[in-house]
Amino acid sequence: MAIAIFAMEASTAETVTLKSAAGQTQRDFGVAFEPTFLANPLYRELATSQFSSITPENAMKWDQIEPTQGSFDWKAADEVAAFAKSNDQKLRGHALVWEDHFPDWFAGKRFAAATLKNLIEQHVGAVVSRYKGVVYAWDVVNEPFDDAGRWRAGLLHNTLGDGYVAIALRAARAADPDAKLYINEYGIEKSGPKFDALYRLVAALKASGVPIDGVGLQSHFIVGRVPPDLPAILAKFAALDIDVALTELDFRLSLPATPESLAQQATDYHFVVASCLAVARCVGVTTWGISDDHSWIPTYFPGYGDALLFDQRGDPKPAYAAVIGALQRLGLPAIEKRQ
Repeated sequence: MAIAIFAMEASTAETVTLKSAAGQTQRDFGVAFEPTFLANPLYRELATSQFSSITPENAMKWDQIEPTQGSFDWKAADEVAAFAKSNDQKLRGHALVWEDHFPDWFAGKRFAAATLKNLIEQHVGAVVSRYKGVVYAWDVVNEPFDDAGRWRAGLLHNTLGDGYVAIALRAARAADPDAKLYINEYGIEKSGPKFDALYRLVAALKASGVPIDGVGLQSHFIVGRVPPDLPAILAKFAALDIDVALTELDFRLSLPATPESLAQQATDYHFVVASCLAVARCVGVTTWGISDDHSWIPTYFPGYGDALLFDQRGDPKPAYAAVIGALQRLGLPAIEKRQ
């Protein structure tokens, strides 16, 4: 049984893309991109034709880009940058400082506060300087809080306290005064302790003159469980005089997918994109992957998958038309079942 979508005009169904529809709203529609998949012609074609911005899935993380102290491996990151440039796409940098992706040479070490501060400044400065004028926005600090809204325990906070965030942001601003600087976090799309913690942090950074331009809401959701207060959350962050972006959007569903779960997924995607459009300072949406055969979800959430806008064959799913409809400020498309 297949899903047919009959919402878009026949004359435009072949030409409207995520990129073109988002462009009409002065927003970006982006994707997390992995250069090792470029050998797949369909992956390359979809990455080129459908998305106006690119986020490197792994290529710019600390463990990938500085595997040996002071020795940088730019190959994969440069490949992502070259791909974006060749296709006239914006490039978001992800992620400069993240407790989960320190290189192996950090393992088991205890650094003095001054030493760790210097390492952060040197690393952030080197990476941001290399891509000055190329990367328009950086996820400077990734996931500073745990699920309960407490500072994530680990080397960064244990050594430098709350101040490590300001250290990283200031280093990024010094390296590229024009790049937008973000804190990127999951689980902040609804009211609760984690949202409160990040809201207080951003407000405190702003009050102290620390450079902070935006908050990225990762938005890894389960189908049927999108937070209903998402529009209000986006508006609250924007009221701090910062941009907001949905940076890692996907909607995992219980496998195998059914027509009903795919229809609910389409509804959920529509709601999230429409929520962004309702907030002037929501600058764009990025999905964490292109098609279901290149998604992180099955590895980390056994029994779940099919979280993206294109299926395992690279064909658009009902959620694709729903997103196009949301970007065109239309209601949900009609979804029919057919043999």
